[in-house]
Amino acid sequence: MHMQKQALLVVAAAALIAGCTSEKAAPTSYEIRAPLYQMPAHAGQSDFNFNTHLTGDEETPPNASPAQGQAVLRVSDDGLSVDFQLIASNIDNITQSHIHCGPPGVAGPIRIWLFPTIGTSGVALPPGGGRHDGVLASGTFHPAGVTCPAVAGHPSMPVLDAIRAGLAYVNVHTNAGAGVPPGPGNLPAGEIRGQLDRPGNHP
Repeated sequence: MHMQKQALLVVAAAALIAGCTSEKAAPTSYEIRAPLYQMPAHAGQSDFNFNTHLTGDEETPPNASPAQGQAVLRVSDDGLSVDFQLIASNIDNITQSHIHCGPPGVAGPIRIWLFPTIGTSGVALPPGGGRHDGVLASGTFHPAGVTCPAVAGHPSMPVLDAIRAGLAYVNVHTNAGAGVPPGPGNLPAGEIRGQLDRPGNHP
């Protein structure tokens, strides 16, 4: 099973890298909606998946980054753990990545760190880390006790309920360091973002 997961990661990373160069046409809406891969199931896990495609267009405010990403989450049957895989490509100077609470178009608070640490708290990497293409992070987090506050007219709720309701997103932050003007590779508030959703929820 471990070898299968590794093989899927390699294929997924290669597919994203090939599709994320500035020389290739922008992906179609179908390509954006379709997950790059399905996380393999194992004992104690259901097919309760969420996925999202991350782009600069989805950030708040939107930006013209050429970077793209993909995140897939698989929730355990008991809801106590979530396995995830996160890919980011054609991007520079990544310092951190998280699951935030918030509906589309609204910047919300961090609730789960995905990179460089996994959990409910963490510390960003220093600025100026250079180019990244491929798998950024994978692992398991535990959502018990994590709550999204009321935001944009939506009540407070557990983070898994927020994800199920389409009220949470993944984003990746970049930072080139002091004195560098804002732009791709230097967007500390977030360079690429994608709203978490269950496959098949959209036509």
